[in-house]
Amino acid sequence: MNLFSGTTFRMLEQGLNGAQMQHKAISQNIANVDTPNYKAQRVSFEQLLNQELTRSNLEAHRTNEKHVEFKSSSFSSPILTKGNSSYNHNGGNVDIDLEMSELAKNQIYYNGLIDRINGNFSNLKMVIRGGS
Repeated sequence: MNLFSGTTFRMLEQGLNGAQMQHKAISQNIANVDTPNYKAQRVSFEQLLNQELTRSNLEAHRTNEKHVEFKSSSFSSPILTKGNSSYNHNGGNVDIDLEMSELAKNQIYYNGLIDRINGNFSNLKMVIRGGS
């Protein structure tokens, strides 16, 4: 029996992976704030979700034609570049205030996932010790 192959652990792990990818994109944006013509990047949650749905081969039965289909197209990268704007005098579009707030929001999300994983491990530890 594998205690860590349950749906909860897998979903938390995927959440951590997404938060890590988002953190990397935000960090690159902050590092390149003064780079001429650098365009800010974002991780697209929708593309990450579609990749996971494609990977897990989720199938569903539609009872109404208005229901959403579970067919998803394959995306090469969930990283999107905001290339249609220019925010700085050097042609770049990185807004440092926005990036710092996104970094803080992503850190809170990541810490919440870590707390949930720690809670799951605490529950397992309690069960192993016999409820004490």
